[in-house]
Amino acid sequence: MFPGKSITLKEGAHVGHGAIIHGANLGSNCMIGMNSVIMDDATIGDECIVGAMAFVKAEAVFEPRSLIVGNPAKKIKEVSDQMIAWKTAGTKLYQQLPADCHETMREVEPLREIPENRPVQEDFYKTLQEIKKS
Repeated sequence: MFPGKSITLKEGAHVGHGAIIHGANLGSNCMIGMNSVIMDDATIGDECIVGAMAFVKAEAVFEPRSLIVGNPAKKIKEVSDQMIAWKTAGTKLYQQLPADCHETMREVEPLREIPENRPVQEDFYKTLQEIKKS
């Protein structure tokens, strides 16, 4: 964050791993992709999706439901209802993780080898590409 600047994240805004928000305004239910950079006084509208590694210039303004990618970032199309549904489900999953962790975390002994009867983690959340193929 830039000294003297505020960052605004509206309800449901989702900031991906390694992203930098530098004095910007993020709309409700938007998603900022991993390792993206959002510079000073930029505005990301409601339900926008910023792709991974995008660079949003200072004072850039993107209207709601923009799919934003690149360096410098630009809108390439409108975000579809399918994309918003996928994003919203992913955000809800991340919001549930702290409670799940608190409920299930326990001290364990380190494994020396992987047991044969080790349960397989359930694959219940699909990538957007997997959803589009089905």
